[in-house]
Amino acid sequence: MGRIKQSVCYWCFSRGDNPEKMIEAAAEIGYASIEMPDTKYWGLIKDKGMRIATIVGHGSLGDGLNKRSNHDRIEDELLKNIDIAVENDIPGLICFSGNREGLPDDEGIEIVAEGLSRVAKTAEEKGVNLCLELLNSKVNHPDYQCDHTAWGVEVMKRVNSPRVGLLYDIYHMQIMEGDLIRTINDNIQYINHFHTAGNPGRHDMDEEQEIYYPPIMRAIANSDYDLYVGQEFVPKGDPIEALRTAFELCDV
Repeated sequence: MGRIKQSVCYWCFSRGDNPEKMIEAAAEIGYASIEMPDTKYWGLIKDKGMRIATIVGHGSLGDGLNKRSNHDRIEDELLKNIDIAVENDIPGLICFSGNREGLPDDEGIEIVAEGLSRVAKTAEEKGVNLCLELLNSKVNHPDYQCDHTAWGVEVMKRVNSPRVGLLYDIYHMQIMEGDLIRTINDNIQYINHFHTAGNPGRHDMDEEQEIYYPPIMRAIANSDYDLYVGQEFVPKGDPIEALRTAFELCDV
């Protein structure tokens, strides 16, 4: 069993007047990474011995890869951000399918695979992962197309690159399909990042929500997965205490 490498998603834990304190606390607790941080804190994160596990690879969650008219723009953005990732030891860029807007799912799979294939070779050559995020379309992101694991896996099969995988968000996939451990075990080869949160509410992973995280973390630790699991919940109370509790819960 490998130890889970945990990271902190900057946006949901930096909502105070002292992000530096949060970064310093995360390092003290044992977190290995801060995700999607403000660039002005990149140096501090590295000084504290942590990596930046992910940054956003291209603009606009809803207007994404499932439109061929976006492919030139997104290719340019991803190529630029791949170079930034290499320069700053960032292993992953987050990518988005975009909203359906009436596009059939089978056509969306084809178009998204085409878009990711345009940059897959460069990602392989430079050692950067492209992470297509699975999000729920029921609560938080209405009409988002990459909203089921099977859809995302089919995209991965068509791209067929070791550097193109899914960002499996446990919170979002609990809302859409459940059956989390079986799905993770069956598809771990297509996953190159994880996010967490409690459901409902996207808050702390406590006894007021329905996901029991310890066996999920054990399933990940028992696999060949060796990248990061990012805490992406909005804390109900003190952010640093929430980070400490979440770390202990997932430290398997």
